[in-house]
Amino acid sequence: MAGLGTLINVAAILIGGAIGRLFGRGIQVRYQDILMSAVGICILFIGIGGAMEEMLTVEQGELVSGGSMMMILSMAIGALIGEWLNIEGKMEHFGSWLKVKTGSSGDNQFVDAFVTTSLTICIGAMAIVGSIKDGISGDYSILAIKAILDLIIVSVMTVSMGKGCVFAAIPVAIFQGVVTLLARLIQPLMTEAAVSNLSMVGSVMIFCVGLNLIWGKKVKVANFLPAIVIAVAWAFLPL
Repeated sequence: MAGLGTLINVAAILIGGAIGRLFGRGIQVRYQDILMSAVGICILFIGIGGAMEEMLTVEQGELVSGGSMMMILSMAIGALIGEWLNIEGKMEHFGSWLKVKTGSSGDNQFVDAFVTTSLTICIGAMAIVGSIKDGISGDYSILAIKAILDLIIVSVMTVSMGKGCVFAAIPVAIFQGVVTLLARLIQPLMTEAAVSNLSMVGSVMIFCVGLNLIWGKKVKVANFLPAIVIAVAWAFLPL
C-alpha cells in the first residue's frame, strides 16, 4: 500500500516522543543540557559524514574532492530565496500556534524543539527517495529504516528538549506524504547526480542544525531549504 512507509515513520516518531517523555520526566536540567550537547555533537558528525561521502571520491588511488561550487551556489541562492520567503519565521509561527493549541504555553523550548527536530528528520535523501519508492512500487524499506533512526533521534531529543519534538511528525507526514503522492512525477528528477547533490547539501544543513543545538540558534536553517531544490536542478545543467 502506497503511503505505508510514511505511516510507519510517523508512528515511530510518536513512539520515540513517548519514550522520551517517559524517561525525560524527573531528569535534572544539567543532565538535559549535557544530553542536548551530546545530540548536537552527533548531528554535527552525521552532517559532516554525509557531506564528505558525497564530496570525496577515490580516483586512480587518490582522494579527490568535488561538488564545492554546486554546494556554495546552492546554499547561497537557496539562502536568499529562503530568507525572502521567511521559511524559518513561518515554521516558528506554526510552532507557536501548536504550542498554544496543545496547552504548552509554559514550555519555553517548545518552538525550538519542534523546528529543530523537524529539520533534523525531514532533510535528507532517505525521505525523498524512500517516499518515491513507496509511492511507485509500495517498497517502504527505506522509510522503515529511516523510521528506526527517527525513533532513536526523537526519543533522545525529547528527553533534552521536551514534547515539542513529537510534533515533528506533522511536517514529516505532510512532506513525505506529498512526495509519495507525486512520486511518478518526481522520479525522473531523482537521477544519481541529483540524489548525490541533494545528500551533500542536505548534510550541510544537518550540520547547521547541530551547530544550533550546541551553541544556541546561530543559523536559520529552515531558510536554507530552497538550496535542496537548487542542488537537484544543478544536476541537469549542461556543465
